[in-house]
Amino acid sequence: MRTGVPVFAGLLCLAARGGRADPTWPAPTDEMEELLYQLQGFRGRLFNDQITPCNNQAAGPGRVTASEWLRIGFHDMATRNRFSDVGGLDGSIQFEVNNSENTGPGHNTTLKWFSNFLSARSSLADLIAAGVYASVRGCGGPIVPVRGGRVDAAQAGPIGVPQPENSVTSFRNAFDRMGFSATEMIQVTACGHTLGGVHREEFPGLVPEGMGVNGQIGLDSTVAGFDNKIVTEYLDGTSQNVLVRPVAGTAFANQRNSDFKVFNSDGNATMNAMTAATAFNNICATVLQKMIDTVPSAVTLSDPIAPYTIKPVDMQLTLNPGGTSMFLSGYIRLRTTNIPIATVRDLTFTWKDRAGGNNCGSGSCSRTFTHQGGSTGFDDTFVFYPIEITMPASSGISQFTVRLNMNDGSSQTFDNNGNAYPLSDAVILQKPQSCLAQSTGAVTVTALVRNDITETPDLFVSYPEPRPASDRNPVPALKNTTIAMIKGDCVGVYTFYSASYTIPGGRSFNARLTVTAGSETDDFNKAADITGTCVAFTGSATCTTNTTPSSVSSSAVPSSTRTSTSTTRTSTSTTGTPTPSIPQTLGGYRFVSCWTEGTGVRALGGAAYAYDGMTLESCMGNCTGFDYWGTEYGRECYCGNSLASSSQSAPVGDCNMLCAGNPLQYCGAGNRIVLYSTTTIRSSTTSTSVPTTSPTSTSTRTSTVSTTSTSTSSSAAATGTLARKPVVGAYTLVGCQTEATGARALSANSYAADTMTLESCATFCSGYTYFGTEYGRECYCGNTLNAGSVPATQSDCSMVCAGNPFEYCGAGNRLELYKLTVAVSSSSSSLSTPSTSTRSSTSSTSSTSSRPWSSSSSTSSTRSSISTTSSRSSSTTSTTSTRSSSSSSTSSTAATSTLAHRPTISPFTLAGCYTEGVGSRALSEKSYASGTSMTLQSCATFCSGYKYFGTEYGSECYCGNVLHSTSTNVTLAECSMPCSGNPFQYCGAGNRLELYVNPSWTSSGGGGVTGPSHPATIAGGWGFYNCMTEGTSARALGAKAYAAADMTLEACAAFCNGYTYFGTEYASECYCGNGFAAGSVPAGAVGECGMTCSGNGNQFCGAGNRLSVYSQS
Repeated sequence: MRTGVPVFAGLLCLAARGGRADPTWPAPTDEMEELLYQLQGFRGRLFNDQITPCNNQAAGPGRVTASEWLRIGFHDMATRNRFSDVGGLDGSIQFEVNNSENTGPGHNTTLKWFSNFLSARSSLADLIAAGVYASVRGCGGPIVPVRGGRVDAAQAGPIGVPQPENSVTSFRNAFDRMGFSATEMIQVTACGHTLGGVHREEFPGLVPEGMGVNGQIGLDSTVAGFDNKIVTEYLDGTSQNVLVRPVAGTAFANQRNSDFKVFNSDGNATMNAMTAATAFNNICATVLQKMIDTVPSAVTLSDPIAPYTIKPVDMQLTLNPGGTSMFLSGYIRLRTTNIPIATVRDLTFTWKDRAGGNNCGSGSCSRTFTHQGGSTGFDDTFVFYPIEITMPASSGISQFTVRLNMNDGSSQTFDNNGNAYPLSDAVILQKPQSCLAQSTGAVTVTALVRNDITETPDLFVSYPEPRPASDRNPVPALKNTTIAMIKGDCVGVYTFYSASYTIPGGRSFNARLTVTAGSETDDFNKAADITGTCVAFTGSATCTTNTTPSSVSSSAVPSSTRTSTSTTRTSTSTTGTPTPSIPQTLGGYRFVSCWTEGTGVRALGGAAYAYDGMTLESCMGNCTGFDYWGTEYGRECYCGNSLASSSQSAPVGDCNMLCAGNPLQYCGAGNRIVLYSTTTIRSSTTSTSVPTTSPTSTSTRTSTVSTTSTSTSSSAAATGTLARKPVVGAYTLVGCQTEATGARALSANSYAADTMTLESCATFCSGYTYFGTEYGRECYCGNTLNAGSVPATQSDCSMVCAGNPFEYCGAGNRLELYKLTVAVSSSSSSLSTPSTSTRSSTSSTSSTSSRPWSSSSSTSSTRSSISTTSSRSSSTTSTTSTRSSSSSSTSSTAATSTLAHRPTISPFTLAGCYTEGVGSRALSEKSYASGTSMTLQSCATFCSGYKYFGTEYGSECYCGNVLHSTSTNVTLAECSMPCSGNPFQYCGAGNRLELYVNPSWTSSGGGGVTGPSHPATIAGGWGFYNCMTEGTSARALGAKAYAAADMTLEACAAFCNGYTYFGTEYASECYCGNGFAAGSVPAGAVGECGMTCSGNGNQFCGAGNRLSVYSQS
């Protein structure tokens, strides 16, 4: 399913993290990116746990683990020989931990921890480099940029780690062999010795018995702080560093003062240059980066790994039972370091079908989501948007883009640096039909291969296997095996394949699974994500080999003969085979010419797509709303509203590559675009240059067309001209208008749709004084303009309507504003109590303009604030009704409808408007979403048997028997979004639930549904203790820990057997201890531990910084 990562493609420098572009996804360093930056919290990788806090002592009392992480980087690199090009940071230290140069337990402890993260995409050498970054940054030091791509050695390197007894000449020679100057020797020694100390166990001749703390004498006075005291204390004579000033009377005291020899080797010039804290940090960042970047010349390192602003995480397709639809799940991770989450309203996910088109079934190709859960790194914060989409298997998916919608009305689109985010549906690891028995390592993998793929798939298993004890190597060997998969049944457009294997070594949960068929792959899947039971697939769609979406397969195939206005291509065929051609017109566009790219820039820079099913029709569909589009190199599509000035026409014959999805069409060539232009002209008072091409010549001429705005009909039919509409129904154009200060300009009502037109928005806002369209797809209504909204230049409203390319629908933070010709009376201007009013409208609606909720039947509708039944009208004839702000409904001779909060949806009654929970859904037992048909009745039916149901964001439905304790009641006005299936009902808003409760619900009579809880007891003598906070500077329970994607209270209890307490945190973490660290106290309420366990949705497993704690009875 996933697209294989290119070799170190698209990674960008860390130096400009604040304003840089994202790396291009996927990248070979994606795994390392998460280990470096996505550390704690929701989906935190926990790489830094062993050195958090900085004074943690995992290797034993007196041993600061962070210092061990820092120095193992030097010890691994120090065998480098630049003359013979061997050694460097290559992970060879795993084979060297038992020689005399690498004494003490710290190396073993560190390597064992790193081995938990060892994989085909995170080598031991890369993990050691990441450990240097983490130890320095985690202890208050500078950012040390980390590159990826190091290759692990298969054996020990030569000896060569400098020893304390060496002479200064030996030190210089050793560092020169590594590639470091005499100055850098001093710098790397000082930077490497600012953490930790010297231990009696390794150096009894330097640390006398009974001295120091737990057998350690610090190298400076702050053993758990990365600072310049190693320098200042040396220079001012207060240093207690035994490598500077050995303890009098110790053996070889005057021979092992290695730090003094090094620091003083240039008369302290380098040390004096490092006295300032800023200078010390800057120098250390540079020299430590050089240390971890010292690798054999055959190794090519990536650019420094930078955190994505937007990153797809664990995107996975699954064929649903029956075989006619697929389910896409995963997360979009947003880096909120520079984009505060408080400024973000929601996120819109838009995809293209298998052929790159917009065939997404009965609904649109866009879904909107809100965030759930966050994680942190040393310098970064992230939130996650869960993606859950059901799509037709017949059309599938090929790529997607992401749009952040901000609270101020603006938005930002992320398109993977112009490439879109690739997501192939050719090969899918089908997880429900796969299973892993972790106790034995027996795994069965089921995969789906699309029927147009001819190659038989293979299963690749990558897994760690512990080495024999005699090797004394703490790092398991990374093994790989390949298993041919066996063909099974054909279901719809896919064929099932399966393979079984027993993963040796007892660490099957750390294995990675990849299914590959030819060039298509679903790779790097976590074996731990597969459950212990293979579920049988039910239902069977009719097998078909036609995997092309119907919207593409039904496209007109160009004739072998062009129209009379085209140039003629000759064919040498005598069999009557159709000749490839370039249609002169397509849709609302005409062929311009073959066109070059610009000099150092794309000719068309508006949007870009690439896929193997490229046709002229699909590219045109991708570029709807743009003035120009063109195809290049057979499979690439580009869009724009202007051409780069350095691009120019080329001979038509240069565009000679066939379209990847239609061999009867030409789709450009290398640096050549088959260019099309809109047949419309923009309405303006200025002259516009439009390229045109003579039908009998390859040359291009430019004609200057002078246009002016003219009055147009309010009919929704295309006029053939992109122009302002002075009149739309009963409304007249006011102009282009800004949003209000900190609020919407029009805040009474709104909706958004990919079929937006001025007519549909006018109909939706019928009866309001104003309506306005924004950002091509958004519609807003109101009777007044809120403070701060001011007129803008008309040209600012430059985006075409999503549902009509011949109309303008505002732009970012710009409304195409219209006003009702006959003003609404002042008695109806108040919208604070919409449930007490009826709506008035007088409008004429054409058959081509309909509300997004309209149906084919025609019924009348009346509504008051206490009504409990409703029907809707979709009649296309004129209707007349009146609006009143009085507490009772007014009678009307025509259909009347009012947007209102419904007091009852039998058997539920309205409880109010509620927020989501903190770190958890307010109602978490069951949910579904519908962008077109959500109503209060449909949600109530879906949640039958539950105590609560709630609707959110106009299209989401949630059920539950327990309302999360952190969900709070807010004003009813905050639930202001109409339901997607009924515009006269409210369905919550962003992070707001329109909440209903069944007052007669009982646990015994509610269908047997139970909500999550903290069980009073857990087998093994455990009883619930409390919801506890973490400690002030340490883990509340710090004796032992692990994390798992299938965490349960029972699993944590078993893991912590023998301890007094165990606690679960953030759904998937388990901690043990015999007492609580300082600062760990009971939370304000047990309900703060409100995240359900990742392995059991009926149990609570803490929350962020909250532990669900159990104690031994």
